[in-house]
Amino acid sequence: MTYLAELDAILSSTRADLAQIKLIVFDVDGVLTNGQLYFSEQGESTKVFHVRDGVGLKLLSDMGVAVAVMTAKDSAMVRERMTQLGVRHYFPGVADKSALLTEVAGQLSVALEHVGYVGDDMVDLKPISQSGVSICPADAYGLVRDVADLVLPLSGGEGVARLVCDLILQAKGQFEQAYQLSTMPEFERKR
Repeated sequence: MTYLAELDAILSSTRADLAQIKLIVFDVDGVLTNGQLYFSEQGESTKVFHVRDGVGLKLLSDMGVAVAVMTAKDSAMVRERMTQLGVRHYFPGVADKSALLTEVAGQLSVALEHVGYVGDDMVDLKPISQSGVSICPADAYGLVRDVADLVLPLSGGEGVARLVCDLILQAKGQFEQAYQLSTMPEFERKR
């Protein structure tokens, strides 16, 4: 099966909803990372990001879909990664993701039914319930998998964001156009 056929198979029940997405919001730990924390003897923790997620986030943004990342923690490593990717709507140290989701959607004039949310744990249940399309990785907490509109075949940190971005682009009929942009030298420009 080709990759585009795989995307179409995943889209079978959510294509129309994903085609309407104007804002996609990602959690960090367990979505953009595998959720594991590695501590050194000095007490520093590290996180591992999948390089392909960055391409997806940039492509989606270039194609006119707002990308936001919100996380309960405030990490210098995450902040640096979001800066590298040009994520303009990055929110660290978020105590109430639901309230922030409503606020960001309002600031961007996006109705909640046109918001996608990707999360993996209990703290994500409220924003999942208020978004138009809720998505989670395969290894999300059981209660999140039970309510998500779409459970991906990938676990957190395995390219979840790239798959979500590709699904949205495919649903909108912009996949080929977006990937033509990615071959241009200016694609890697500073955002």
